Order: sequence, then structure tokens, then C-alpha cells
Amino acid sequence: MSNTDILYDVSEHIATLTINRPQARNTISGPMLNALSERLLEADKDTDVRAIVITGNGKFFCAGLDLSGGDISDNLGGGKPSPPTLDLRNTPPTVLHNLNTPTICALNGSAAGYGMDLALGCDMRIMADNAKLAAAFTARGIVPESGGTWLLPRMIGWAKASEIIFTGKTLSAAECEDYGLTNSIVNHNEVAQAARTMAKAVAKNAPMAVQASKRMMRMGLAENFDDHVHHVYLQLLPLFKSEDFKEGMASFMEKREPDFKGR
Repeated sequence: MSNTDILYDVSEHIATLTINRPQARNTISGPMLNALSERLLEADKDTDVRAIVITGNGKFFCAGLDLSGGDISDNLGGGKPSPPTLDLRNTPPTVLHNLNTPTICALNGSAAGYGMDLALGCDMRIMADNAKLAAAFTARGIVPESGGTWLLPRMIGWAKASEIIFTGKTLSAAECEDYGLTNSIVNHNEVAQAARTMAKAVAKNAPMAVQASKRMMRMGLAENFDDHVHHVYLQLLPLFKSEDFKEGMASFMEKREPDFKGR
């Protein structure tokens, strides 16, 4: 893997991860999987980062996994006896799902297979008007291996998810909008700026409150209402003691923009 295959930049409280293999349609190699996880964790641990944008360089967002070198199958145990258990805790789909920092996918171009799952795993999506999502898994003899079978039914319902996954359907940007899979569609030249505008809107709010809200939303997927309300209350207690809570109340009373410090 080239050390430029995954680009990483932080500015204005926004971390941007760019898949940078345009000559290979931004397909992901085995080493790139590790690099992607490492960068996501780095951004999540950085107290200066309040939002994460994931995008691609060139005409494609990500055309899936790069199977040409064999390193993907080696990493997943291909050609070897299957281990009794697989430790998937540090793989990108699991890492992405468990991040507390909000994530925005800037779909500069089409996403297929793994690229589609990566896009769906983000909290929000900004999509180029010429981009597509291609569920090309069953047509290749595999399943959506990176979270798609968990994400898609929850996002659009069982019947529509079944249609897309079982038939290997390719969705246009307009269809993605109809299904509620994208927050907005913009001109392909405006994707980066639109994603950054959304990231700035997230970053201007109290970061601990934003991250706590994301944790509660994630936990709520598997909780009943009474348990969830109890956990929300426990999240509120430390927030009430934070400097950002005092700043939020003061700025409201003084009719000015807040200046949150993440403390």
C-alpha cells in the first residue's frame, strides 16, 4: 500500500479521510482496510475533531474491495482453515459504527459493494447527482460483508432492502433520495463543499453533547423505551456539569453565538 492511498487532514475541527486510488476506481486493498480503521480511530480520539468526512478522489467514491492481490482474502482467512472465531473489532465497519464522532460520507462518485456499505455506515450522506449505489454482492457470489445486511433493512425496511440486496440493484442518486438514503443531492462539483458545510454545522455545537446524542441513538437501536430514557438521563448528568453547558445557557441568554470548548 502506498502511504498516500488514504489521505488524512484536520482543519476547522473537521477530519477528512480521502480514498486516493483513482487509477483503481478507489478500490480498497487489505492494507488500506487497516489504514482506514487507524485513521478513523485517530480522528475519534482527537479532541479537536468534531466531525469526520469520508470521500474519494476522482470519479468514484469506492468501487469495492481490491481482490487482485489476494491480500483481502488472506486477511479474511481465504485459502486457510477458518479460525474458530473472527476478531472483527478493528475492521472498518465495526470501527465506523462505534465512533462517537459524527461521520459524513461525501459521495463524489459511485459506490459499489464494500464502497456502498462504507457509505451506508456513515451517519449522513451528501451525494453527487451522477453518483450511484451498486449492491453488487450477490452477483459476485457473496453477501454484503461490511454491515449492509444490518444497515439497509433498518434504513428503508425489509421489503425494499430485500429487493436491492437479492437482485443486486444499482440505485441512482434520485432513487437514493426517494429511499431516504442520502441527505441531499448536489452537483458533482459541489460535493466536497456541501459535505464540509454540513460538517461545520455539526462542529459548531457542543461536541460532548453531539457525541452523547450519537451514543444514545446507537444504543436506542437495541433498547426498549424505559431503559433508553434511563440511559439518556445518565448521559445528562455529566453534561450538566460541563463548561459547554454553562456556555450554551449563557450564549442563549445573551443572544450570541456560543463558543464551545469541548469541556
